[in-house]
Amino acid sequence: MEMGYSMDPGFSFFEDLFPIIFGLIFIIILLVFITGAFKGVSEWRKNEQSPQLSVPAIIKSKRTNVSHHHGNDHHGHTSTTYYATFEFDSGDRQEFRLSAREYGQIAENDLGILTFQGSRFLGFERSRE
Repeated sequence: MEMGYSMDPGFSFFEDLFPIIFGLIFIIILLVFITGAFKGVSEWRKNEQSPQLSVPAIIKSKRTNVSHHHGNDHHGHTSTTYYATFEFDSGDRQEFRLSAREYGQIAENDLGILTFQGSRFLGFERSRE
């Protein structure tokens, strides 16, 4: 009896293992998609069930996130997401996603009334002081 490793002459990676690996990758991608969808629906429901609040706040910081998307034709585009962090009288802070228009109308250290529902930004009215 030989002690070395011998390959089964009937074994073929593409015929035997490739369908299994492909199936596992497909299942993983499907699970990631389903998890993302579930998380989005869950956050939406939580926001819908939260009370709408209007509270005094100060804008502590603003930031953007620029994403570059490349297409197959070597042309791409960018998208920008806008955020602002608000601080409440209690010292707690919360960051919200804003539209470009809303982002452009506020500045750091602005005081005013923040209106939100859960994690959803609804508006900010600056104080006239």
